[in-house]
Amino acid sequence: MLSAHVDRLDRALPALRAASPTFARWGEDLGRRLVAGNRLLAAGNGGSAAEAQHLTAELVGRFDGDRRPLSAIALHADTSSLSAIGNDYGFAQVYARQVRAHGRPGDILITFSTSGRSENLVEAAVAATEMGMTSWAVTGPGPNPLAEACTDAVCLPGDTATVQEMHLAVLHMLCRAVERVVADAPPDPGERMPVDRPRVVS
Repeated sequence: MLSAHVDRLDRALPALRAASPTFARWGEDLGRRLVAGNRLLAAGNGGSAAEAQHLTAELVGRFDGDRRPLSAIALHADTSSLSAIGNDYGFAQVYARQVRAHGRPGDILITFSTSGRSENLVEAAVAATEMGMTSWAVTGPGPNPLAEACTDAVCLPGDTATVQEMHLAVLHMLCRAVERVVADAPPDPGERMPVDRPRVVS
């Protein structure tokens, strides 16, 4: 059974490798926009929400090396907004309303979905278009409504577990591309430099 799990992942990896030029392009674009002051919004449901939050954590914190913090928000992480919007407007609007609140022209929305059929993600992509944002989707097998609603999309083959495992690789690929762009960018004039503080011995 476990060997079959690895076999499924092995069969899916050629599609991931074939899509790597797209992820390189996305990462370079994202890096340039983040350095310029734009923002990434990320969304998903269930395990895909965890992938979205993993990506934003790597960007706000760090991935491989030290560099400036980058503006990225996982839309499911604000549980008060999520529950209030769901209660007042319905679950289909929990991300779209946040996109309209936080998104600005030039920002990017990235969505992760194993099915590509989650209504709340499709509505978020529609809202991003209305806001003048770019929207990307990383999904399971296509075609699917989310991929069609976004500016650009990559649909990867496999069952739910395999697709989620590839999504983890995708977000790390994006981080590598972003950090290369940020490393080549001029220093952020507003960035605080580390200060050596005297050691206090009590």
